Amino acid sequence: MSRPEVPIQRLPHGAGLPLPAYATAGAAGLDLPCAVPHDAPLSLAPGAVAAVPTGFALALPEGYEGQVRPRSGLALKHKITVLNSPGTIDCDYRGEVKVILINLGPEAFTFTRGMRIAQLVVAPITQIMLAESGDLEESARGVGGFGSTGLSGA
Repeated sequence: MSRPEVPIQRLPHGAGLPLPAYATAGAAGLDLPCAVPHDAPLSLAPGAVAAVPTGFALALPEGYEGQVRPRSGLALKHKITVLNSPGTIDCDYRGEVKVILINLGPEAFTFTRGMRIAQLVVAPITQIMLAESGDLEESARGVGGFGSTGLSGA
């Protein structure tokens, strides 16, 4: 399978950090590092939100997007998650990748330099063309939403 090459720019405050990388051969997402200074870790109080820097910017190819997703270990063990999950990085964005994290836990959590804070999944996208219509084709589900299919598979 061909893998698109993506240019990445290390920003000055990302010096010395490893580039985002796949943790295993079968990983879907690149682990994103925390680029706070060594002498200034970021403490996130319960309920607090922060845009955490990663120290890099990238140029995704046209037709792709980056999806910033939570790391399962941080979510399960510390209740740290990506607030706008998944966050979207458009192919024409060239600014620093930052991760909007929220602490849903009962205790403050401290982020240190180099800590893996989220993952980036790059996926192809399709842009659609909307065609306004006075009515829509019927479906088995119809207008039912927000729990209309129930919780049980039976």
